[in-house]
Amino acid sequence: MPRSATITARIAACVGSLDPGQWDALSPGGNPFISHAFLSALEDSCSVDIAGRKGCSGWQAAPIVIEGADGRLAAALPAYVKMHSQGEYVFDHAWADAWHRAGGDYYPKLQIAAPFTPATGPRILTLEPALAVPLLRAAEQLCAASGLSSAHATFIEPQQLPLFEAAGWLVRSDIQFHWLNRGYASFDDFLGDLSSAKRKNLRKERAAAQAGITIRTLTGGEIRPEHWDAFWHFYQDTGARKWGTPYLTREAFTLIGERMADQILLVLAFEDGVPVAGALNFIGGDAIYGRYWGALIDKPFLHFELCYYQAIDAAIARGLARVEAGAQGGHKLARGYAPVQTWSAHYIAHTGFRAAVAEFLEREREGVAEHQISLGEHLPFRKS
Repeated sequence: MPRSATITARIAACVGSLDPGQWDALSPGGNPFISHAFLSALEDSCSVDIAGRKGCSGWQAAPIVIEGADGRLAAALPAYVKMHSQGEYVFDHAWADAWHRAGGDYYPKLQIAAPFTPATGPRILTLEPALAVPLLRAAEQLCAASGLSSAHATFIEPQQLPLFEAAGWLVRSDIQFHWLNRGYASFDDFLGDLSSAKRKNLRKERAAAQAGITIRTLTGGEIRPEHWDAFWHFYQDTGARKWGTPYLTREAFTLIGERMADQILLVLAFEDGVPVAGALNFIGGDAIYGRYWGALIDKPFLHFELCYYQAIDAAIARGLARVEAGAQGGHKLARGYAPVQTWSAHYIAHTGFRAAVAEFLEREREGVAEHQISLGEHLPFRKS
């Protein structure tokens, strides 16, 4: 077990083996994707693998925890041993290729993340900042002891970056598009902030998307098994087209629905009473997170309506600060979603490869910052 002074870290079998109340108390901000309910649902549904159970997801749960003298959890990392780079949304395939060309094995590696989820959040779970570096040192020692090439923490909330930098990890940045609430009282209030042309365009898109269908937003006990059955078909279609094999099993949606129904916002579109499209969102302490969507019909602007505009409506109604609509998607810019930087941190033990990656990241960060500025010039808001 890795040690730092009198602090001892251990690798737990899985998140589900740990006390739910103690785990959630380490991060009280309400982020749904690092909650015990979400992570244990992925384990219990075989969407990720756990010790002693053969699986094929390529995500092996290996949470690293530090316990206090009273035996209660004091700090934790949601960590996974990875055999590939799928489901991470921070692309290191070029690093893997370079490593293999040099004669090394990039996989397995250690991933500190919420699986399959490109949403910002805490990655070091603790109320004691002094435990952050010992926790990261434990991750480094796990890499050395288990023959892992590297460790990667992805979609770190910006406030935690200094903790990783203090441990000497390399920092990487990228861009996502988030809708930011400027104190709007309604969707029309938000539209009033846009230029005249963009405002008219969004109204036309919403009218076209809503024509001939009925949209329902469901949360909590309103979500029934038949709703999950319908959404499963939408998810399967989108997953098969984008990734080849959808990441989550059917049981994952049932368990997530049972364990965190009040943190789910399911948007469904019905045509003649039959569900034909849907978008799955999670509700956090200060944000709505869009995750999955799918449709059985090809209807103009329906994707924008279900995934972007309905999420904005919900965020305004709940007084939430932002909507994170997932990875990629420059088309979000014209719909009021601003470019923001996202962050990851990387530990690479090999001195030569670490130096090469550090040089690459320095150049990449400059390009990302310039790109963010350039994108910001195309936001649809009225000029002051």
